[in-house]
Amino acid sequence: MVSRRDFIGKSALLAGSLSFLKFSNPVFAEALERKVGAIHESPLQTANDEDFWSWVRESYTLSPNVTNLNAGGVSAQPKVVQDAHIENYKFCNQGPSYYMWNILDQGRKTLKAKLADLAGCSPEELAINRNATEGLNTVIFGLHLKAGDEVVVNKYDYPHMLQAWEQRARRDGVVLKYIDFELPAENDDAIVKAYADKITSKTKVVHITHVINWVGQIMPAKKIADLAHSKGCEVIVDGAHSFNHFDYKIPDTGADYFATSLHKWLGAPFGSGLLYIKKDKIENIWSLFGDDDKARDKMDRFEWLGTRSFASEMAIGNAVDFMEGIGIQRKEARLRYLKEYWTAKAKSIPKVSFSTSMMPQYSCAIASFSIDGWQGGDITDRLFSDKKIFVTPIVYEKLNCVRVSPNIYNSLWELDRLVEGIAEIAKSDPPPKKEERKDDKNVVKKK
Repeated sequence: MVSRRDFIGKSALLAGSLSFLKFSNPVFAEALERKVGAIHESPLQTANDEDFWSWVRESYTLSPNVTNLNAGGVSAQPKVVQDAHIENYKFCNQGPSYYMWNILDQGRKTLKAKLADLAGCSPEELAINRNATEGLNTVIFGLHLKAGDEVVVNKYDYPHMLQAWEQRARRDGVVLKYIDFELPAENDDAIVKAYADKITSKTKVVHITHVINWVGQIMPAKKIADLAHSKGCEVIVDGAHSFNHFDYKIPDTGADYFATSLHKWLGAPFGSGLLYIKKDKIENIWSLFGDDDKARDKMDRFEWLGTRSFASEMAIGNAVDFMEGIGIQRKEARLRYLKEYWTAKAKSIPKVSFSTSMMPQYSCAIASFSIDGWQGGDITDRLFSDKKIFVTPIVYEKLNCVRVSPNIYNSLWELDRLVEGIAEIAKSDPPPKKEERKDDKNVVKKK
């Protein structure tokens, strides 16, 4: 096996298929290529190939005691990602200053090339950071906006993003225009019109959440972005729940600015993210960190946060290889299959309803359900106590439901247990209502 020094030194040649896996775990890389190479069916036909997806499941280190159906929060990492992280960490500790900066950090160029290929953009338009929140805050607080400038947001955008915009309103006098509509939303024209109705001559920015986290609603980002651009507005896209969830490239969203968390659907190490800024927009954004004015057209300045985990960052490459080895179209087809599998059964249960569209253009893996008379938190408590199934309670704005977000490592047996649990709860009486638990970070109080 080549040394890490050789790997970094040949980085320009190693940005291709499974390069990180072939370096860190050539046996698994060969097994993955062989397994995928034996598939001759279309992605849609492969979606219910339980032998293949059982092999994928075995590539993770999942607990037999808990069923995690909260991939929308954070996903399990394949074992090859965990192993790379751990080995990189041990390697750094052999001589931290030297091995961190002189060896591992030199692989950043290779990693960015791999991420850029996945994202469909130039490596010069990407920065590696810690999560979508950091990336979006960089843009929100870095944009040149003055008192009276208007920003269009959605009441169902992620709270941390709304809070960032609200801080700019308090600090700088920016005016926020809130969109509100019923979920699920199943008409592109109506969705785009809701944004159009809020745009005025003072509007400078339109903020779009590509997949609304509460219910998995996929928004027609490109259509909204095209509208915004036609009115002279810039576009921010929150891709936290969409990146590597289904098949698209960042430019397909029409984003001028885009950020995502790689520890969600990509299965990269916890606390890893990506920021994209369109090439001609980079100079528009002030960095959250001190930077060199000579580098105003470089994405590197958004990474100047000091010492960070090089071990974690370089393991991102293994996550990209793993998912690209499977193929995003196969992954999307499987995620849709899993969602449709359990929702089709749950629909027939009395008292059960959904806050998520079942139309393919408006949802993929995520679906949120309610049971008449039950609070979301009480449902999640029962599912965990009775079935050891971990899902997410949603209490926000008009929503009172439970979000279910399986990933490719989840089995049909686990989803059967979920449906069984839902049916049992629906037949029983709800507990007396109680005040929302302040220690439950998954529940967001209604505004």
